[in-house]
Amino acid sequence: MLTKITLGAGCFWCLDNTMRSLKGVVSSIPGYTGGLSTDPSYEEVCTGTTGHVEVVEVSFDDEIISLDAVLELFWWIHDPTQLNRQGNDVGTQYRSAIFYHSEEQKIEAEKIKSNLESNKVWENKIVTTIEPLILFYPAEEYHHDYFARNPLNQYCQFVVKPKIEKFKEVFSDRLK
Repeated sequence: MLTKITLGAGCFWCLDNTMRSLKGVVSSIPGYTGGLSTDPSYEEVCTGTTGHVEVVEVSFDDEIISLDAVLELFWWIHDPTQLNRQGNDVGTQYRSAIFYHSEEQKIEAEKIKSNLESNKVWENKIVTTIEPLILFYPAEEYHHDYFARNPLNQYCQFVVKPKIEKFKEVFSDRLK
């Protein structure tokens, strides 16, 4: 069955690329959610004043990859203890967030987060929010599959590429 979940883990270029590479993921669409403004642009979201988060809407076949597996990869690809930032990307638009599409997803996300906290996987407290998805706004087309289309971009070379390489090494058995 095709299932969707929307995830925010810093800049959406890295998360988009890694999710696209997974067996069972049918689509990964970068976009914005969580704020008050309607139909925001990348430039507006980058100001940090819209309340929106850079996210990726992941559609996956749950008979091939489970929600737990998608969430495991989400937790792994970023630092969920950094409030309103990921590395040098600073602002509420880069916050760690899970936007669930169903009550079952909410329960599962909360269970996994609680388990990670009780096992003290990270030294600092997890700040990832778990919120209902209200509206999703797809990002401008040039953001879709950005890393693959712009591998020589400096940000991609120094920030995205090392994360993706490590991701592919650790999760090689789950890649398309």
